[in-house]
Amino acid sequence: MVTLRCTQKLLRRISGPVTETGGKPTTLLGDWHANIRFSKPQHLVIGISDRTLLPVIVPAKHIHTLPERFVMAVHEILTGLGVDPQMADTECGQMRDLHFGRTNNRRALGSLNDLIFHLDCYLQADPYASLPKLSLHLSTIIYKPIGYRSPKDVTLELFASGAARSVYRVCP
Repeated sequence: MVTLRCTQKLLRRISGPVTETGGKPTTLLGDWHANIRFSKPQHLVIGISDRTLLPVIVPAKHIHTLPERFVMAVHEILTGLGVDPQMADTECGQMRDLHFGRTNNRRALGSLNDLIFHLDCYLQADPYASLPKLSLHLSTIIYKPIGYRSPKDVTLELFASGAARSVYRVCP
């Protein structure tokens, strides 16, 4: 189980119910925070992992299919980073139980706003860049909240740690 914690701007467009209880996530990357970016040629949903600030970008078109497309994009980014495909499958399998909630972490929101600023800069240079390529590129930005490291490094370290193996033994 995982919660996609959305800004008000994004929640207004999502038709799914909003979960207020906020159960503990069963995934290694934890809950996700997401916002919508209105731009041309397409509107985008940008999400970051609560634990590693790993960015994932998906088109906002057909917002009713966002949960499925978001999980597929997370899988693509994890394998693109070099995470063991079996661990990526397990992580995304647990993300299939995705709920929507309200944002609750100012650190994640600040990092998300910073990420959107960087995304705007990259899209000005190349408005038709592929979204997985942009996500992977943005994962190399250094952030203070994760110890002046990049989301890519923190994510790879998390999946390589013994904690990852023990979490996946407990959760089917």
